[in-house]
Amino acid sequence: MSELLANIAKKYKIVKSMKRISILYNKELNNVDLESAGNILEEFARRGSVEKLNWKKNFPYRPITDFTIARSTDSIFIKFAVRGSMLRAIYSNDQDPVHEDSCVEFFCKLPKSDYYINFEFNCIGTCKAARRKSRKVDVQHFSKAELAEIKRYPSIGHRAFKEMEGMFEWELTVKIPYSLIGIDPENLPKKLLGNFYKCADGTDSPHYVSWSPISTDKPDFHCPDFFGELIFE
Repeated sequence: MSELLANIAKKYKIVKSMKRISILYNKELNNVDLESAGNILEEFARRGSVEKLNWKKNFPYRPITDFTIARSTDSIFIKFAVRGSMLRAIYSNDQDPVHEDSCVEFFCKLPKSDYYINFEFNCIGTCKAARRKSRKVDVQHFSKAELAEIKRYPSIGHRAFKEMEGMFEWELTVKIPYSLIGIDPENLPKKLLGNFYKCADGTDSPHYVSWSPISTDKPDFHCPDFFGELIFE
């Protein structure tokens, strides 16, 4: 009986802590360049904060990280804004391990799917992405053609650089086609499940921060059970 109650309590904790945000529609997003789309997001879209320190004891550092999210007829647009005490971007080729750099991430899945997708970006827009059942099970890395469909506008440019100390502010706007997520634009789902993250594993200030809380003993972003809800309105 105690084990049953523990499982119920665990599930209740997940539901109770689940975050929600709306993905509003804006018809102008497909008619402007990505920099301008970022400005539309600032004025129009819903805003969230990546602020949950799930492993505060070992990783207490938390850069200020916000995101805005909206959609067009065929894509999801996200703008990340970060302010922190270090900056690194040594990786400039897609599918490099960008989580080691100053990195923001968006993981998502359709509610009934067995697969989720990880979109990871360093501060100069280099992308790592795959479909997968878990961190190591049935991992399907995106092809070069698929990665080329993910448009990115980094405010600090695309040139790689070694880690720098100081206070830095940077933004990244991305456009992710529905097709890469498995969404039919003629039959939109009521919602996606997902989470937003900030990390920088390979820096002098490693950190692991999330939008929706995660209850694991060690840092792990590959946890669909803790995804929040992204509502299509």
